[in-house]
Amino acid sequence: MTVMSDVRLAQVAGVAGVAGNGPIVSVVMVVCNVERFLVEAIESILGQTFREFEFIIVDFGSTDQSKGIVSSYAAKDQRIKLHEIPHCGLAEARNASCALAKGQYIAIQDADDVSVPCRLMSEVDFMEKHPAVGLLGGAVEWIDAAGKRLLVTGYPTEDREIRTAFTSYCPFWQPTVLIRKEVFVGLGGYRLAFAPSEDYDLWLRISEQYQCANLSQVMLRYRIHSGQLSLRKRKQQVLCFLGAQASAASRKAGTGDPLNTVGEITPGILAELGVTEAMQQMALAEGYQYWIQHMYMAGEHKAALSAAHEMLSSCDWKYAQQRPIADVYVIAARIHWRNKKFVQSFFAAAHALATRPKTAGRPFKPLLRRLGLL
Repeated sequence: MTVMSDVRLAQVAGVAGVAGNGPIVSVVMVVCNVERFLVEAIESILGQTFREFEFIIVDFGSTDQSKGIVSSYAAKDQRIKLHEIPHCGLAEARNASCALAKGQYIAIQDADDVSVPCRLMSEVDFMEKHPAVGLLGGAVEWIDAAGKRLLVTGYPTEDREIRTAFTSYCPFWQPTVLIRKEVFVGLGGYRLAFAPSEDYDLWLRISEQYQCANLSQVMLRYRIHSGQLSLRKRKQQVLCFLGAQASAASRKAGTGDPLNTVGEITPGILAELGVTEAMQQMALAEGYQYWIQHMYMAGEHKAALSAAHEMLSSCDWKYAQQRPIADVYVIAARIHWRNKKFVQSFFAAAHALATRPKTAGRPFKPLLRRLGLL
């Protein structure tokens, strides 16, 4: 086990490069207090049909048993290399892990997800046959905390389709991707100011210089649970998503990158770039609704209800479309009804109907009849 005193040490080492023959793939994973799902994530990599890889795991401040779990695996499998760095942001930890990579390719693995056994074999085979592709992803099977299948999500597979998709959403799921190491290093890795949408920003920058692709097959089982960063930092994630789009638009127009030196992306900075308050609010409402719906679907009702209350009380939503607001009220009403809190369910259903009767009425007709509203 190597102990590092500074994240920057890893970044400098990665830029300098490593001499000699290394593994074909460097699987990188960052961990911080993720003991609940860590064993399954590690074993999904060790069980890959493709064997020519190193497994770099960077712990950035765990206080639970995460580091001990990784240490026990590292003692049994020399492909696992555990590194410790001081506590920092997730994007900075990802840069540190990628900087340590010696392989030709970098594969991102998250500590709460499960890679399918053929993932590395399928991705390396594709990249070897398509040298112009700098970034490759794949389809995702969503699972709940217990591993139960929820749904499968596919993404556009061809470069042209991916470029079109970038204008409205991120057509890559980060824990599925395989990146050429030279591409990652050449573009400077993740930009910290864009966290927690640093992946979307990087994919956009890669797409401007290299072809991109997705495999149609499922490469990852993506776990939905209450502790996810995507839900806990939803507002900043949306702001950074919009910032990445504005930054890419400026580069495309030949006016440089206006966010290249900023330390944090704020609503004010976005407004200066033409991303109005209305645009920000509409994107934020859609973002909240997306994750609240998936939390509800995964059975994480407490987390979904907490996020719904946070969303509905944080803003007047005067610019947002009615549909995502109504959908969140519907979810809140359903959760309250399940918990036998009928008064709260009534008020949430009433708000849903008032916001958008067409969307809210259909799923709640039985409830509304019981309450005498239909």
